[in-house]
Amino acid sequence: MFYFDFFLFVCFLVQKQIFYFFYFICCLCRRFLQLAALCFYAQHVTEQSRLSDRMSRRLTRTYQLYSRTSGKHVQVLANKRVNANGDDGAVHAKLEVETDSFGSRVRIKGVKTGYYICMNKRGKLIGKRKGRGKDCIFTEIVLENNYTALQNAKYEGWYMAFTRKGRPRKASKTKQHQREAHFMKRLPRGHLLSDRRPFDVLPLPVPVQPLSSETWA
Repeated sequence: MFYFDFFLFVCFLVQKQIFYFFYFICCLCRRFLQLAALCFYAQHVTEQSRLSDRMSRRLTRTYQLYSRTSGKHVQVLANKRVNANGDDGAVHAKLEVETDSFGSRVRIKGVKTGYYICMNKRGKLIGKRKGRGKDCIFTEIVLENNYTALQNAKYEGWYMAFTRKGRPRKASKTKQHQREAHFMKRLPRGHLLSDRRPFDVLPLPVPVQPLSSETWA
């Protein structure tokens, strides 16, 4: 009887160990599948953000880009030149930014001139009438100091940057952490006032007094 009880006890321990072993394997497989799904999703988002979205409706925003170094705003002039010497509310400093993909890639166009800010193979900023190429697409990168860096989509590692005098800096010599490549989005002066719609004034209804019994008489 003693040996039989001991045998049952050993079988119980072995069964328990087998159960914990399979439970550990199942948890490990589940964790592996979760990590694989996250990696696949991150890769999918990265690939999709690099593609231009031709199907969805483009979202446009209007604002100014304040340069951290020059203390002025980025502007696109009629001679296709780009600098950071625009005053607050200047006509050439008003920019129209339209989305290009599901990510943070945008196209930046001067509202007054209609030229897109693009970058050539020498790292120089120029204005173009048609901004469909990747050289006219920039990726918005929000930094820890609340400034925004703009990296060109065609030339990775090249950023839009300006000197203290507001002149464009050669993109091949720019880095994300440099002050020359830091910008802040600002609404143009009077933008909210011009877009505000006046309220409609509705007249108060005149109260109707009930007829008395003398009136009916």
